[in-house]
Amino acid sequence: MQPIRKHDEDVTEEQSTAPRATRLKPGERRVHILQTLAAMLEAPKNEKITTAALAARIGVSEAALYRHFASKAQMFEGLIEFIEQTLFGLINQIIAKEPNGVLQARAIALMLLNFSAKNPGMTRVLTCEALVGEHERLTERVNQLLERVEASLKQCLRLGLMDASSHAEHNPIPLPADYDPVARASLLLSYIIGRWHRFVRSGFSRAPIEQADAQLRLILQ
Repeated sequence: MQPIRKHDEDVTEEQSTAPRATRLKPGERRVHILQTLAAMLEAPKNEKITTAALAARIGVSEAALYRHFASKAQMFEGLIEFIEQTLFGLINQIIAKEPNGVLQARAIALMLLNFSAKNPGMTRVLTCEALVGEHERLTERVNQLLERVEASLKQCLRLGLMDASSHAEHNPIPLPADYDPVARASLLLSYIIGRWHRFVRSGFSRAPIEQADAQLRLILQ
């Protein structure tokens, strides 16, 4: 007797729509849907994405999409979750490799700008432009993600200030006496978000990393 395979129903429908499409393993279809959604968001001209357009791009019916995601909002939630896992995985790597707190914050900022440059569609999610007209919980979810980023930056800069105070003569980055990690972290995140918005508004023509090195020195020191 043939073993029962999950998503056979999806494969049958999708094969009838796109008979030469590669058969995906269980779970891979969800990833493919999110990848396609992110790719559609990369169009320089911002247009509201419908499930019908998304299904057509993939080559399946809308019903097939809803077997994997209950709603379009859930698709965006999946994309936000992917972004969050990716960013904090990279943040944790930076913190593990770089002992200096100020340099940690600088590396995190550069990573966030480079992530945006490489993932313009996801930048539209991070700026919430792609979420206009969608469920308000999605914007709240992005705000929570950004609050986590700011908390990480505060922690890095507090460490940097402690290092500067304890080892002033050996510290590679001298900091002023009135250095405020909380204010600097808030300013740094505002700078990053501003760069994301400019990147989106320019139709992805103005790189978020442009002149970032010099500007980050002004913010962090």
